Amino acid sequence: MVEFFTNTNLGIVLVILGQCLLVLVPLLVALAFLMYADRKIWAAVQMRKGPNVVGAFGLLQSFADFLKYIVKEIVVPAGADKAVFFLAPMIAFVLAVISWAVIPFNEGWVLADINVAILYIFAIGSLEVYGVIMGGWASNSKYPFLGSLRSAAQMISYEVSIGLIIIGVIISTGSMNFGDIVEAQRGAGLLSWYILPHLPMFFLFFVSALAETNRPPFDLPEAESELVAGYQVEYSSTPFLLFMIGELMAVVLMCALISLLFLGGWLSPIPGLPDGILWMILKMGFCFFIFSMVKAITPRYRYDQLMRIGWKVFLPMSLAWVVIVSFLAKYEVLGGFWARWAVGA
Repeated sequence: MVEFFTNTNLGIVLVILGQCLLVLVPLLVALAFLMYADRKIWAAVQMRKGPNVVGAFGLLQSFADFLKYIVKEIVVPAGADKAVFFLAPMIAFVLAVISWAVIPFNEGWVLADINVAILYIFAIGSLEVYGVIMGGWASNSKYPFLGSLRSAAQMISYEVSIGLIIIGVIISTGSMNFGDIVEAQRGAGLLSWYILPHLPMFFLFFVSALAETNRPPFDLPEAESELVAGYQVEYSSTPFLLFMIGELMAVVLMCALISLLFLGGWLSPIPGLPDGILWMILKMGFCFFIFSMVKAITPRYRYDQLMRIGWKVFLPMSLAWVVIVSFLAKYEVLGGFWARWAVGA
């Protein structure tokens, strides 16, 4: 039986499919409860109850919403390009899913342990813009098209700063493999995590992640008072659901990246406590909580302010940090605090 799954093409394919489902199914279930938690956090900040009727404490509300989207009628605008109209949400969903192929949840717990995992994430992230542009253009309506252009410009602008920030982490580690990046943070618990040597960039990365995923206060492409729902305004039922799942999955992916790059991934914050997937989940949950709190308490920016921050503040700061970290790592300042590849961590 073991030889069937290791030596035959069919067996290998079945193993790969099983591994994919082992990641995808828990992730989709987690998204439902994360959306519930998101709504509960907003409700608590605004001193209201939030979902509390469907299921115990409203826990099944996300599943009820999912069922509603599935059974609703799909409405397609008369002048829309139907092929592109339906292809756009599928692209947004599929690209959001396949990004998780290189995300490790524990030591060795990853679908594809490749040495260029960060480049893979960059490649997938750059392609996600096409789903947004296609959705806005295929609707044959000015509002979605304007929303898609704003979203594309926003995503591209903040991808630049995110990329430069990650380059600083790559310089410190000497590797683009997430497992190596986490192992480089092993040592004195919390004091060995990259959040300390790269503290300024941690905050820039977090804000850039908000803008990259269209989260408030940077949700300008779908600002209710201006564009109704941005590039999604003509979508309903299942296609709209695919866009929403893709967007929420991108938010959780950013939480995973923050955990891996700056918070030690699955490593314990206290020396002596065992490492494991539980720490990774807790760190991702904490990052998602901060995402939700920002949405609940922060007013929305104007679009010109958003673009100005990206190009005139974040880009120069992240570029300068790459230069600074290069010198700090080259000369092993503070015993290799910025050069984990030099000290063999």
